[in-house]
Amino acid sequence: MTSTFTTTFSPLTETGWKADAADDAFREPYVDIDEWRDEPVAHRYVHGGFRDNDTRFSLYLPPVEQFQGRFFQHVTPVPQSENLAQAHFDDENPIPFSIASGAYYVETNGGGPDAANPMSGLDPSIGAYRANAAVARLSRQVAERVFGERKVFGYLYGGSGGGYRTIGASENTTDVWDGFVPYVIGSPMAIPNVFAVRMHAQRVLRDRFPDIVDAYDVGGDPASLNLTGDERAALTEVTRMGFPVRSWFGWKTMGMHAFSVLYPGILAADPTFVDDFWNVSGYLGADRDASIHRDRIKLSTTIAEVLTEDHRLVNEGSGGVDESFKAASGGQTSVVGVRLSQAPTGWALGAELVVQSGAVAGITLRLSNVDGDLVTFELGEDAGSLAVGDMVLLDNSNFLATQTYHRHQVPLHGYPVWDQFRDADGSPIPPQRAMLLGPMFTSHASGTVPTGQISGKMIVVASLLDREAFPWQADWYRSEVNKFIGDSVDERFRLWYTDNALHGDERGVQEHETRTISYVGALQAALRQLSAWVERDVPPAKNTSYNVIDGQVTVSTGDPFRGGVQPVLSLTANGTNSATVQIGEEVLLRVTAEVASGCGAIVQVAADFSGAGALGVPVDLDASPSIDLEQSCVFAEPGTYFVAARVTAQTGPDPADPHGRVHNIARARVTVRP
Repeated sequence: MTSTFTTTFSPLTETGWKADAADDAFREPYVDIDEWRDEPVAHRYVHGGFRDNDTRFSLYLPPVEQFQGRFFQHVTPVPQSENLAQAHFDDENPIPFSIASGAYYVETNGGGPDAANPMSGLDPSIGAYRANAAVARLSRQVAERVFGERKVFGYLYGGSGGGYRTIGASENTTDVWDGFVPYVIGSPMAIPNVFAVRMHAQRVLRDRFPDIVDAYDVGGDPASLNLTGDERAALTEVTRMGFPVRSWFGWKTMGMHAFSVLYPGILAADPTFVDDFWNVSGYLGADRDASIHRDRIKLSTTIAEVLTEDHRLVNEGSGGVDESFKAASGGQTSVVGVRLSQAPTGWALGAELVVQSGAVAGITLRLSNVDGDLVTFELGEDAGSLAVGDMVLLDNSNFLATQTYHRHQVPLHGYPVWDQFRDADGSPIPPQRAMLLGPMFTSHASGTVPTGQISGKMIVVASLLDREAFPWQADWYRSEVNKFIGDSVDERFRLWYTDNALHGDERGVQEHETRTISYVGALQAALRQLSAWVERDVPPAKNTSYNVIDGQVTVSTGDPFRGGVQPVLSLTANGTNSATVQIGEEVLLRVTAEVASGCGAIVQVAADFSGAGALGVPVDLDASPSIDLEQSCVFAEPGTYFVAARVTAQTGPDPADPHGRVHNIARARVTVRP
């Protein structure tokens, strides 16, 4: 939308832009859009690219009087669109935050579609950091024309795969960006191993998760778990590998996540693995007594019905598909799934459909869901030529095999979570594959394998409930940076952990809103504190104080001096985190909270004091470094109730500022007896 903003300007033209002197792949820059826009806030929008490649960019510039000489540039997990910030003007939109912070916002397509395809032959460094670096350098040319000649500081940030790319940019460039905020990061051994071990645990423990969740919830007792030997071994293995044990509450919906697209890469890189898995001693599949054989599916059947985008596959009870995928192909209806003549029995998650007759005989289709006799395809699978009567094989052999791939990827050193697979002499117990795939996957994202040799200054933001990038990996990277910088590491590096936060960077309502919080406020605080650190030498909040024991990262829950920017919070029921009362007996709930040392004020509280599982409307508070609130309640029915409270701290000087607000949440258990 064209803005009614009254500032006048001379539109930028396509001509006169300097070629990138640092990279010959970016010699022909251009600008094709330059206009004022209203939404989500008034800003000047500039779009362009490079004619000699597929790199495109969008710049969102503040009014001249608001510009303070910096830009924030976001890196997506894989190269995507340069127009993402325009897709949704909601609370998560980065444009208002950037402009309110005196910055312009930069986004790119990461070098274009080929940069996202590892089989394209394009140099992976293009998508890893070179396209983003070229746009960052060009953006300074644009800024000089718009704001005049001045120093412009740049800050790059990205999470997950974007965290790899942010680290790759820091380690492989100089004089492009001044600071970096990688968040929810993995290590060079993360892919595919953290997903493999998680999938193994999901299969073995699928009937025991309600008990596990309760045991590790507030007031629970892990020692009370009555598990079989197989179940106990699976829980111990995944916990020692780093899966945050408190995070199993999401077991119903966590599904395959990225493993659905990763495990075909395992098979491509290691084509003999599956056969070895099922036949060679030392692999789980070769143990004929293992439960994996009960879960193996090899169902030969036929297609009874082809499902197009107009069908709806409903599975309300299992977190399955509640709506078919909507995809168009050349204007034709697309096939999103099929109904089989028979329903399989076994562990169907991750199964594949091998087409054995008909027009597309020989292809293998990846499945996103199997619900009885209904099969849904992963997005992007070409199933348009399937027909009723085609013979198919529903087979989960590949997926089951790769679930223990991590056991056969034991690194030489530097990763203590793999010590559980070594003997007393330090040698791997399971048979090992010829190569470690993790560094190969990582180098495609980062451009190189991370070493800790950063440029500029850096704040890493990590989540303690992260199921996809296990929290110990942020500590691993901190140790690598420490090796590079040495005793002066605190002059250039910080690591902040956010408790009760997951992997995703959504800011809105959480799936389990009385258990988890968004870390977006901490991320915004990191960008602002990083810019003050670089530009004015104002030190940011200290490193979070934490411990790593057997793969689990823990922080002190009640120490406001533990570092980071998250407020500390306590919720008690009758003075404890687990109270037992009678029906109608009064329960005194107490909420106490304090900001992290030197980090703003508590400005808001929201609570669920009924145990309904949903927070009430947030209540604004007079800004204060601490709060102490009490409320009584009674319960009219017997049962176990989990009450919760969430507090919000504003980390900056303005309590009314909607940006840089950091949350924490706490729970208490109330057992009501007749």
